[in-house]
Amino acid sequence: MITEEKQISVIIVEDFKLTRVGLRCALNANNDINVVAECEDAIEGLKQIERLKPDVVLMDLGLPMMNGIEAMVKIREMSSDIKIIALTSHDREDEVVAALSSGANAYCLKDIDPTKLADVIRDVNNGVCWIDSVVSKLALKSIPKVDNINLLTNQSSEQTKIPLTEREFEVLKHLVAGKSNTEIAKELIVSVHTAKAHVCSILQKMCVNDRVQAAVKAVKEGIV
Repeated sequence: MITEEKQISVIIVEDFKLTRVGLRCALNANNDINVVAECEDAIEGLKQIERLKPDVVLMDLGLPMMNGIEAMVKIREMSSDIKIIALTSHDREDEVVAALSSGANAYCLKDIDPTKLADVIRDVNNGVCWIDSVVSKLALKSIPKVDNINLLTNQSSEQTKIPLTEREFEVLKHLVAGKSNTEIAKELIVSVHTAKAHVCSILQKMCVNDRVQAAVKAVKEGIV
């Protein structure tokens, strides 16, 4: 007997109607994704999220009354199972930096290709963290860097030493660029299994739980 795969339920929280409609139409074109609600502000969004308990929330950051970052914190208090994808713009560096510590599972630019967004939703629903490379670059512009060498090798440095190998450092740079294990494997000409092993080692050495936290830490501490 063949059973249908459960659809990924999605709630869109976005104040521009045209953007909401566009996202809904693009996402509902995928058989495995179902937009169950659209909300124009975070207050209504939180009510719908509590009522419908979606798998994934697409959260605009620049919302009226309550911004998306505040809303994401409240979602995290409500449930640790709901996956959150933060939608941000190109020109708000302060917004990006704030979002990097808000508890989202992914950070996307609003002009992301609809097909890519659908893939991000699937990945996030399966427990993968994702960060757009441009988001990483915006954060890098906003956060002062410290000496890479001191962080990684200088025995007298007051910073916590992170003993990454040369290959792990390469992999970390790709993580900050928002690349998947498959993309990293292709860049470094190694197997996906090897790339995944390097990522796991990096997470352990950096004392973080996921790829996004590793990217954030790398940006904040100027490791890459």
